[in-house]
Amino acid sequence: MKAEETYLDIYRQHSGVVAQHSAPLLNNRRDAALAALEKYGIPDVSQEEYRHFDMQKALTVDYGMNLNRFVTKLNPQDVFCCDVPNLSTRLLFVVNDSCSKTPLKVALPEGVFCGSLQDFAVSHASLLEPFYGQLSADSTDGMVALNTLFTQDGFVLYIPAGVHIDKPIQLIQVLHGNEDRMVNRRLLVIAEEGSHAQLLVCDHALSSSKFFSNQVTEIFVGKNASLEYYELEMDHDDTVRVANTLVKQGANSTLLMNNITLQNGQTRNNINVKLAGEYAETNLSGMALADQEHVVDNHLFVDHVVPHCTSYELYKYVIDDQARGVFGGRILVRKNAQKTAAYQSNKNLCSTREARMFTKPQLEIYADDVKCSHGTATGQIDEKALFYMRSRGISETEARLLLKFAFTADVIDNIRLEPLKDRMKMLVEKRFRGELAKCAGCAAAGK
Repeated sequence: MKAEETYLDIYRQHSGVVAQHSAPLLNNRRDAALAALEKYGIPDVSQEEYRHFDMQKALTVDYGMNLNRFVTKLNPQDVFCCDVPNLSTRLLFVVNDSCSKTPLKVALPEGVFCGSLQDFAVSHASLLEPFYGQLSADSTDGMVALNTLFTQDGFVLYIPAGVHIDKPIQLIQVLHGNEDRMVNRRLLVIAEEGSHAQLLVCDHALSSSKFFSNQVTEIFVGKNASLEYYELEMDHDDTVRVANTLVKQGANSTLLMNNITLQNGQTRNNINVKLAGEYAETNLSGMALADQEHVVDNHLFVDHVVPHCTSYELYKYVIDDQARGVFGGRILVRKNAQKTAAYQSNKNLCSTREARMFTKPQLEIYADDVKCSHGTATGQIDEKALFYMRSRGISETEARLLLKFAFTADVIDNIRLEPLKDRMKMLVEKRFRGELAKCAGCAAAGK
């Protein structure tokens, strides 16, 4: 039996329970999601873009789902204290796939909502209606449909027009439980015209159980708005993370997205960005550090729909042991998208002979007045540089570490939050040294 058949059966048997513990607006999207999952199914290795990530195999584990929304006994604030010096974030939690009801300790500007998707769908249904499920409705990925089918809560950040949030918002997503579990996480970010915000999303696994995290994030960046979106994954070996991030940008908007995988089991990130307004700019950067037999698979699609837009992509991998890295990057420049500037770079370091890297950069251009480039390079540590450093009295182990760290530096430099940038330098160095990558003051990360 294919994985989609299992989850279609679960939904058909328990659709009433799913709806009972959710909001009407979320329930209204389920029929379309059911039809999409029946049509597209769960991706498998026969599909070109999933050749190196066996989703069907990952779903052979008998994962449970909390459809009845039993409240976890875990209070994340009792075990998790993120203390990045001088970051001064507004801190929220998602435990498995439920947004914590603990209120923010620091007030938000008037009109801003930051918290439970279910609560917002009840109290502001008319405001949410034009956004929730609009980008995911066009997806042909069955994992997106699966998420929409089972989502009962999630996280939403809504910034009204003209509002600037002066301090970053940090969302801590924790996986917790004694049984193997699937969680369907839903994030929605709406930055209306002229607004600005910074959002940091950190993923951690607190229990040793097997987890499957199926996440869908929809991001709307309005006209003249700017958004910085950072993702940090620090899970454990038995975690499978599948994340679909869908973005639509308006005219003169700017988006900075930085995605870093420090610890994981299997990770698949799909990032789709539509530049739908003139003079929009997007900057996508990411880094993956993988060892043992872990897998990190990043697929990016940037769609230049209108003229005068700019996109930058920079992704780097450091692959050790028998780990595998995958990068797929596609840039589409449509016929009317003249004056487009699009740049893509993927560079990879394989530290062992057994490490594997698969990369496929693509440019698809139908306009004739554009500036576009793409490139990829995969290799091992420069032996000449290693010899030079050893001749200066640096040990081979330390020299290799320094060269790896230097290789990742430009991705970290794309982080505009200085305290976070400093903390990432420390975490990456600790990761290369084989130490637990644990945030300062965090009682949970790295377990």
